[in-house]
Amino acid sequence: MIRAAVARTCRISENFVTVTVAGDELAQFEPQGYDQCVRLFFRRDGQDELTMPTFSNNAWLAQFLLMRVAHRPWVRNYTVRAFRTEPLEMDIEFALHGDAGPASVFATRAQPGDPVGIFDEGIGYRPPESSARQLLVADESAVPAVLAILDNTPDTLHADVYLEVPHSDDFRELDTPPNVKVQWLARNGSGDVPGKLALDTVKSATLPSGLDYVWVAGESGLATGLRRFLVQEHSIAKSTVTFLGYWRHGKASPG
Repeated sequence: MIRAAVARTCRISENFVTVTVAGDELAQFEPQGYDQCVRLFFRRDGQDELTMPTFSNNAWLAQFLLMRVAHRPWVRNYTVRAFRTEPLEMDIEFALHGDAGPASVFATRAQPGDPVGIFDEGIGYRPPESSARQLLVADESAVPAVLAILDNTPDTLHADVYLEVPHSDDFRELDTPPNVKVQWLARNGSGDVPGKLALDTVKSATLPSGLDYVWVAGESGLATGLRRFLVQEHSIAKSTVTFLGYWRHGKASPG
């Protein structure tokens, strides 16, 4: 368990903000790159202090659940967007949802000095060393993970990337390897469940031959739906598809 504090925030677009945290304890963090995920602990409204679990193993969850709710912090999973050693800083990018969730409220109201806690959960992006052609798909909750993956991949990567965001104002110019094709998709107030546009777009696309690794993350229906489609309709081996349901529409995250 690592303690840190907010150093600054940066609004990227209407629906994305980066929170940079800093602190000496970040020296204990072991960066692995790609879609490295951490548990981020932050205070609930009305809490003067951040009460953290103390176990630095999977027993932290039992300890967390035994805390009185009045003392229990919020905890959510986020991708490490960037990590620096000089100075010791970590960037965590948030997809905002107004005041609908505690993490969005935290990210939009964060002030320098606000305490946070970090617990490393490792990476999910694990293509085979021989991977020659990849497919990366995400809704806004997983866009930071895909961008972190692209930051760490070699220039020889061949990949088709589909990134769904709430609005076209959230599109960004990216410096990607020459054989990486990124397609931004915007709902622009359509009212569709996040992830549906990305799923429908990939289903209607002509997939490249030789596809040997797929990484898809975001709303549960996107992750499971795309894996099912690729396995059943394109005979993609299940073992080559990493699918991560970051959240489920209509269901609040616990804790």
